[in-house]
Amino acid sequence: MKFGIHLPQAGPAASASAIQAVARHAEELGFSDVWVSDHLALPKDAAYPPSAYILEPLVALTWAAAATTRVGLGTTVLVLPLRPPVLLAKMLGSLDLMSGGRLVVGAAGGWLAEEFEALGVPFEERGARTDETLEVLRRCWTDDPIDFEGPATGMRMKDMRMKPQPGRPIPIWVGGHSEPALRRAVATGDGWHGAFQSPEQTAVLTDRLRRDRPEPSFTLSMRTRWDALRDGADPISRELDQYREAGIQHIVAEPLQRDQESWLRCTEAFAEIFERAA
Repeated sequence: MKFGIHLPQAGPAASASAIQAVARHAEELGFSDVWVSDHLALPKDAAYPPSAYILEPLVALTWAAAATTRVGLGTTVLVLPLRPPVLLAKMLGSLDLMSGGRLVVGAAGGWLAEEFEALGVPFEERGARTDETLEVLRRCWTDDPIDFEGPATGMRMKDMRMKPQPGRPIPIWVGGHSEPALRRAVATGDGWHGAFQSPEQTAVLTDRLRRDRPEPSFTLSMRTRWDALRDGADPISRELDQYREAGIQHIVAEPLQRDQESWLRCTEAFAEIFERAA
């Protein structure tokens, strides 16, 4: 099992200095990767996420990349239909190339209808737009020239070139727990990236996924929230064992603390727990 840590990208802890400090600390402590979330605009009374104070994920991840040299970089998860596919392909490809091939793209179709409305994207078209964007990303990263026509996004590419391309296939872990999301992960993903599911819920989902994607290279990942400073190691270790039994190969832990110093301390506590569990 591999372990990542979420960066302080949202809420009171979020700042330029905190993102780079935690990213450097995570690299020093031996974490596999560091992660950011994606929301662009939220209703004022939204129950989740808990804060509308969120730094743009690709800017935040690039900022983290500039402060590190080895630790992986991930998105948990990008809402694909909210961004122009070609622009997104260029940004992600550039980030992967400039960071030395460290990117994992966690991606999904989204769930917050008001956010889609704010960006002028039809909520009911998110599935088709997500599928097209996944294909566009891979074509832009590999094809030369690029030919693609997408009815859902309305885009047309004929004999187009996009250089430089990343020097490797960027892994895409498809997120979501619904049946359409699971089908998408099976059909197009290099892995699946879930969020905040109990080990029992996770086991049902991973059994479903492994029936169609048994190969170990299809990564099963789960994002979690724990308070390592308050709860201590034993409850987290027990839950990690349960996730491992459910087939999870990769964990992204998000501290519950909301200031930089506590986030750093929690990162250290996670590192000790994960080292014993690895």
